[in-house]
Amino acid sequence: MAEQKNRYRVFISAAEPSGDSHCAGLIAACRQSNDNIDFVGVGGPKMAAAGCQLLETTTGRAAMIYNAFTQVGRYYMLIRRIARFFKNHKIDLVVVCDSPAFNFHVAKAAKKARIKTLFYVAPQLWAWAEWRIRKLRKYCDKLCCILPFEQEWFAQKVVDTVFVGHPLLDSLPPDLHIFQKNYADFEPANARVALLPGSRDAEIRTLWLPMQQIALRLKERCPCAAFVAVAVDEERKQALHAARIAGLECEYTIGDVSDTAANADFALVASGSATLQVAAVGCPMVVMYQSSRLLWYLVGRWLIKTQYLSLVNVLADRQLVPEFMPYFTSIDPIVESIDRLLQARDGLARLSNELLQLAQPLHTGKASENTAQILREMLD
Repeated sequence: MAEQKNRYRVFISAAEPSGDSHCAGLIAACRQSNDNIDFVGVGGPKMAAAGCQLLETTTGRAAMIYNAFTQVGRYYMLIRRIARFFKNHKIDLVVVCDSPAFNFHVAKAAKKARIKTLFYVAPQLWAWAEWRIRKLRKYCDKLCCILPFEQEWFAQKVVDTVFVGHPLLDSLPPDLHIFQKNYADFEPANARVALLPGSRDAEIRTLWLPMQQIALRLKERCPCAAFVAVAVDEERKQALHAARIAGLECEYTIGDVSDTAANADFALVASGSATLQVAAVGCPMVVMYQSSRLLWYLVGRWLIKTQYLSLVNVLADRQLVPEFMPYFTSIDPIVESIDRLLQARDGLARLSNELLQLAQPLHTGKASENTAQILREMLD
């Protein structure tokens, strides 16, 4: 008679589209070798499709810190619901993915219920709010980081940490240099430009209009330029299309950022993990972000500890790509920066190669599998 396997229940929490993707990949990796884990939690449609029973969908209103204050009441009620769920159901492990403003509370509830917690995607305490390391040590039993330098940084803070690779790069081939772009015959007038305003609703509201305005200005200088915008799902694609401005012809797609950037000559990117996907396929870029001017001057500029804000420049420890963060008013400097880059073929080729060199160490090809192995070890 076959030995009966123990059956485990894992609660998994994601609060934004990128976390939904990471967690869906983790669930799929777990199920490739284990059929004795049931997943329940909060997240989005990709997690549900992977087999997670969702208590509530959380990815539709994902926000950066400056927009999170409007959602405090909603998330407070959800945290209370999750705490009751921990109290009334047997949970063997809690996995929280990114979004520390929300997931620290989930981890706190797990700690109170005496459930071990795996943090998947390290909170960027090295950039701001380092004082929260005490909370992380208290609520985190294991930390899976996705940026190479984070393992040493968190280990020095006495957090049990392992670098697993970046899950957004899992689908790419082992040697990223196959994406090296050839600009020998490149003509700026015929440039194909990717517009990547992000996946959060707040990003689309604040960045999509200026990105289109920048595209129109570039069109004046590059008459045959083509523009493509990519969205994570149909809902956000419709949001982009509904907010289009007159005079700009743009292709709207649902798909992978890496695929779009691999087929573009240049990209205009909202700051975030998308910048690493663009770098991993060697696509030169300019990074921008917009936030509340008041909150930036009152709070944000005092919290940020890194010299650079975009992940690409943080990893390079220099301004490898132009970043306009936060962007508040005129688009003129952004247009001029892009135009200068497009006019320099050798510079574009060199930047493409430097971005590939930067991204290669992040690419283990199996971040989801590595994290799934750690998850199974914590269960066993």
